Amino acid sequence: MSTIKKSIVLLAVLCSFLLGSVLRAKEVPVTLSTQDGWQLVAVYQPAQTDKKTVILLHDLNKNKEAFTSFKASLAKAGFGYLALDLRGHGQSTGNGEVRTFVREGVDNPFNKMTRDVDAAINFLQKKGIPEEQIVLLGAGLGANVAAKSSTFWPKISALALISPTSNVRDVLSIPPMRLYKGNVLIAAGASDKKMFLEASVIRNVAFLASDQESGRITFLTAYDLKSHEMLDKYLIPTVLQWLQTPQRPEILPDSPSANLELKDIPVDTTGIAVAPSSTEESLVPSVLGE
Repeated sequence: MSTIKKSIVLLAVLCSFLLGSVLRAKEVPVTLSTQDGWQLVAVYQPAQTDKKTVILLHDLNKNKEAFTSFKASLAKAGFGYLALDLRGHGQSTGNGEVRTFVREGVDNPFNKMTRDVDAAINFLQKKGIPEEQIVLLGAGLGANVAAKSSTFWPKISALALISPTSNVRDVLSIPPMRLYKGNVLIAAGASDKKMFLEASVIRNVAFLASDQESGRITFLTAYDLKSHEMLDKYLIPTVLQWLQTPQRPEILPDSPSANLELKDIPVDTTGIAVAPSSTEESLVPSVLGE
């Protein structure tokens, strides 16, 4: 290859790299103002056309950077996101730090984090993004805040609760889940038995609230992971797929006239009846997502 051709190839590669970097570098810092006077630091990535935007709510004593790898995956898949430092966390400490917050009470600073979510949704709506195109995803404390916020924003597209519990700093998750009728994803690690049991109760409450409609509730698990750790390379693809299609197709009951006769039962070469294959069984998932 001549020197000129090599130069052209290198230039093309460099231009491609720079163009890709420009297209990916859409995340911009923003400041959100809450109704009660907090200035929250956040980062915003616009969604591609017809893709949802996810509000990311971190766990206690964490910040928006805990979602770094997940944010990259969202952007690559075309989803938008707004990741914020909740009041008292990260760079959102102008009115105090989380270590000074009162831990008890229905009106403590942790319960007032729903106003942080209000500010985030108001910001997105000013960008022309309707409530129905917004997903709330929280981890730990953020999961409970997301659940409680659904009471005030019942039309949000979906809730994703990563390691939710019944109570974090008096932010309760079960009462609001009795009201929310949208699509819900719950992820919990099985090694923490108390957390897993509480997440299972939350799942059941959400299932009953959805009028037991098949496919609206998705339950994911991993043995020894919790909170932000669950959003690893194994779980992220599943969450992205859920964001794309959060409700599975409804499983219709068999027609009364569809009763199988003996001749219809599959048999092997020896004439012995055989069970459906594992592939066939996987086509009929539980309504609880197990």
